[in-house]
Amino acid sequence: MTTQHIQHIPTRSPAWQGWQLTGSTAQAYERFLVPAIFAPWGRELVRLADPAPDARVLDVACGTGVLARIAADRLRADARITGVDINPDMIAVARTVAPERDRPIVFGVGDACSLDLPGADFDTVLCQQALQFFDDRAAALSEMRRVLVPGGRVALSVLRPRRHNRAYGHFADALEHHVGSDAGAMMRAPFPDLAADDLRGLLHGAGFDQVAIRIAVTSVRYPSVAEMVRQETVSSPLAAHLAGVDDASRAALVEETGRLLADHLDDEGVVLPVETYLATAERPALD
Repeated sequence: MTTQHIQHIPTRSPAWQGWQLTGSTAQAYERFLVPAIFAPWGRELVRLADPAPDARVLDVACGTGVLARIAADRLRADARITGVDINPDMIAVARTVAPERDRPIVFGVGDACSLDLPGADFDTVLCQQALQFFDDRAAALSEMRRVLVPGGRVALSVLRPRRHNRAYGHFADALEHHVGSDAGAMMRAPFPDLAADDLRGLLHGAGFDQVAIRIAVTSVRYPSVAEMVRQETVSSPLAAHLAGVDDASRAALVEETGRLLADHLDDEGVVLPVETYLATAERPALD
């Protein structure tokens, strides 16, 4: 299959539009957030998915392709791996950092809620920290089920609500005070008000069975509060909001963030506890 089979369908979700990364921001995402956050989480997600060595794997909302690359490390060199993301700039970075292999990973632009891919064509579908942003979560999950073969498995992750991730809530408060309400809302957006039973219901509603949901507690470490603020903003759509902020406001943002996160400071910097759901489910074999 070539990338021409994956068409760009514009998103309709204001929340998703707010988290689109462009140009150097997508490159910063790959440089900072992938090694610090998405690669460690991704390895656990792929482990839970447990694809066979010759599995056909689809990475939905792939970003810069970290799950696809992790899967490539586990699979045979000729196994088919595909990554789809609605953001052309993320796909461009994914293509530049993709590993060389006998069968190259195919990356293309596409909407998770309306995948331009054939049905029953993949053994494993992966999706990391994206479901919370989709315009229609039920439609996206139904699409994941549609493209899976009967008996195929989906593995996805979704951050737990803000009450379980209070450190990022504090950072959102500081952003709101010194950058603006939009910046604060943007930092809160990845943490949906979604209980485990809500996620389970979405998966069952999309036609999956064998649903298993786990809570993973991990951490993200930065050498200083200032570096945390820098990496979190330059690697996300917050970069556009920070661009118009003066030096005094930036300094105040770092100061308040450090004060709010005082309990998370140690001799090596700042560490943020993070709680996320890891979910696996299967398309029924008799479907």
